[in-house]
Amino acid sequence: MRLLVAGGAGFIGSGFVRLRLERHPEDSIRVFDKLTYAGRRENLDGLDPERFELIEGDIADRDAVRAALEGCDAIVNFAAESHVDRSIESPGEFIATDVYGTFVLLEAARDAGVRHLQVSTDEVYGDLDSGSATEVSPLAPSSPYAASKAGGDLLVSAFARTYGAEALIVRASNNYGPRQHPEKLIPLCILNALAGDPLPVYGDGMQVRNWLYVEDCCAAIDAVLEHGEPAQVYNVGGPDELPNIEVVNRILELTGRDESLVEYVTDRPGHDRRYSLASERLHGLGWRPEVPFEQGIERTVDWYRENEWWWEPIRSGEYREYYERHYGRALGG
Repeated sequence: MRLLVAGGAGFIGSGFVRLRLERHPEDSIRVFDKLTYAGRRENLDGLDPERFELIEGDIADRDAVRAALEGCDAIVNFAAESHVDRSIESPGEFIATDVYGTFVLLEAARDAGVRHLQVSTDEVYGDLDSGSATEVSPLAPSSPYAASKAGGDLLVSAFARTYGAEALIVRASNNYGPRQHPEKLIPLCILNALAGDPLPVYGDGMQVRNWLYVEDCCAAIDAVLEHGEPAQVYNVGGPDELPNIEVVNRILELTGRDESLVEYVTDRPGHDRRYSLASERLHGLGWRPEVPFEQGIERTVDWYRENEWWWEPIRSGEYREYYERHYGRALGG
């Protein structure tokens, strides 16, 4: 197969590109990415130029999408504005990419007669007091980010039903691992701990997330691309549910810091208390998560400790301004 991977220079997208090329030696991949602050060429370093190419472009640009899709057999769409805090600041950017951009990709895929796999999030289901969301649970997004992803998902479902498009959806729980932008909780806390900076924790830190190591997520997406049924949704849940404060404290242990660095900050508006996904439908395709949180977080801390070349330009660039604006204090270093 020749795949068009939209958003393939981002965190999960680049992980999928690497996994797909390794598992399917006859495949080639064309990455189509806007290369915003979270999409980086460095995430794709070392890939075989005979099997991989990168095109810079916006999924909301119809002509650019159609040109990039030429000769491809399927689209896998990771492209999204994805940070909840930024969606609260600037929701319009999320609607433009996550909703309209998804529409443009769907139109192009339908016209070309190729499969469209939409990569989405557990956040579309909203807050769960108990139990786990299944693929037929109602959508109840809380943040502009979650609402924009739900909007994209609804378009995918509508295209499948109305036009018979070969379109399907993967909804994943909270990913973590190498190459994740430090605006997200785990890399933020790892880098702050390594630098001796305070670790900001929203509210009481008891928000529960269903943690999924990125390689497990990418393997699930690969399984759905190969074996998933059109018009279906597949949940990808991690093996462990943990409160944020437990995650933060484990990072402190692994970096040799103590709990005095924890700084509780005002909770963000509309913050969901708990996410949880049931993944039995995906288990039917033969997928199971393989990396427990304890193993995955150790790997992740080691990777950031050993790859300052990757994160130092981020931590010294636009991210510093965002961090100071958002948390009301400057990063150290």
